[in-house]
Amino acid sequence: MDVTSMFTHATFPLGPFVPYENNPILRPRGGSWESANLYNPAALVVDDEVVLLYRAHAEDIVSHIGLARSSDGFHFEREAEPILSPVEDYERYGCEDPRIAYIDGTFYLTYTGWDRHSAQLCLATSTDLHDWTRHGPMFESFDTFATVDPRGFNWSKAGVIVPVRMQGKWWMYFGEGAIYWATSDDLIHWTPGTPDTEPMYSPTPGSFDADLVEIGTSPVLTENGLLVMLTNGATRTINPDGSVDVDYRCGQIAIDPDDPTKVLARLQDPWLRPQTFEDRNGLVSNVTFVEGLVHFQGRWLAYYGQSDTTLAVAVHDPKQTWGATLGA
Repeated sequence: MDVTSMFTHATFPLGPFVPYENNPILRPRGGSWESANLYNPAALVVDDEVVLLYRAHAEDIVSHIGLARSSDGFHFEREAEPILSPVEDYERYGCEDPRIAYIDGTFYLTYTGWDRHSAQLCLATSTDLHDWTRHGPMFESFDTFATVDPRGFNWSKAGVIVPVRMQGKWWMYFGEGAIYWATSDDLIHWTPGTPDTEPMYSPTPGSFDADLVEIGTSPVLTENGLLVMLTNGATRTINPDGSVDVDYRCGQIAIDPDDPTKVLARLQDPWLRPQTFEDRNGLVSNVTFVEGLVHFQGRWLAYYGQSDTTLAVAVHDPKQTWGATLGA
């Protein structure tokens, strides 16, 4: 398996990305576990194929994680059965929103366990992407919304593991609401670096991530040595009837591995925003939500969910430069 491609060919900011003209690349199908909604994929390159681990569910909205493979990054063959389904009480209503890292022969899968009360960041490991060992919730009693919109109970989502050591430890960046960091000696047991009242990155007032930020994809290393992570940001509008409209767009942050607890820079404008019918209409409308990024066959492919209903990809050709595609 080639993991070095995630640490070459990158710059900050990474892009521009252009949505694939034939999106969505995966839709719900049949009367099965993935019949209603299919979205929010992790991605990696395994044996010269792009592998997606995606979230899907039927009308019961109990999420499972499925697997699909592609030789070109655009046309995928799905496995018939999910590779991870709810088993434990903390995930009984869903295994959601996977991210993945491959380190020394082991796949480390982070996902959200949902019991319709707490959303908890969980860890599972595998050597073959099919047989998984669960390690349970990682940050119990932690609320990643503590400084944004406090939940008052356990709430932690969205974790990406850096697949190389920094400062002698393994590092994870995590959080929905605000973003935090944690370290580990063994990749299984993780300790947050700060209390939940001290995030390393928070929403930016007046911006596309004014109300919420969330870790998106696993990091890549730029040519000048910065860690770059794609993020998700949201704004919320409260309507007169009390309902809430959201708008999710995708950003980027850069971190110096010599000082991994601080965000050095953020992309001021979103590199991806709701534009198409699928982006604007679905289970949760007006959402482009990135969770997967690979460098494959000379291009960067960013995989994202469209309104929690379908799955799409945006493409960056390194020969392209930033221009009028940014912002708006």
